[in-house]
Amino acid sequence: MTSLPRTPQAVVFDCDGLLVDTEVCWTRAETKIFAAHGHEFGVEQKALVIGRTPAGAGEAMADYFGRPGAGAELAAELLDLVRQELASGADALPGAAELVKACTRAVPVAVASNSPRELLDTALASAGLADLFPVSFAADEVAAAKPAPDLYLKACEALGVLPARSVAFEDSATGITAARRAGLYVVAVPSLPGTALDHDHLASALVDRELVDWAEGLAQGA
Repeated sequence: MTSLPRTPQAVVFDCDGLLVDTEVCWTRAETKIFAAHGHEFGVEQKALVIGRTPAGAGEAMADYFGRPGAGAELAAELLDLVRQELASGADALPGAAELVKACTRAVPVAVASNSPRELLDTALASAGLADLFPVSFAADEVAAAKPAPDLYLKACEALGVLPARSVAFEDSATGITAARRAGLYVVAVPSLPGTALDHDHLASALVDRELVDWAEGLAQGA
């Protein structure tokens, strides 16, 4: 395992499943759609859609259901269901606020999310994290969402830092691909148990002692 960088210029976080426990909202919505089309929804099916934009998930579901051309319809259905689920609120994942605050004492931070702006703002506000991120970018604010590198490149540009000197926190293969393509160091914190993800550093949760010690130590090395 590669050592965590001691003097990064910035840290960029994914949101869903990484900072905010929204994956339960997405999973409930996805389960309803799969059931409506006569399919069970388990780990294999979740792997098809996790980390994707609603449009990307819609296309993946259309392929899986054998309904070519139905991607946009399924994406709209998914988006509506997720809105309903998020209306009940979503919590910050354990250690999220503390880790972000520790990072901000030393370096600038941002969010790069594959959710549309509407859902990103709802998730961050619901979890009490919105004020921690003056800089954030959503999937509908770039030419190409993850797995393209655009979100990470835009975040680094806005922070005035080099991607190669920055750290990305991700929970899915789609997001990790985007961070890799942008050239960031990748910390993987899988939201889907048992998933093997590409990484520079692998953690089971944001409360992992090594991550916490690293974040708290950044201010000393700055």
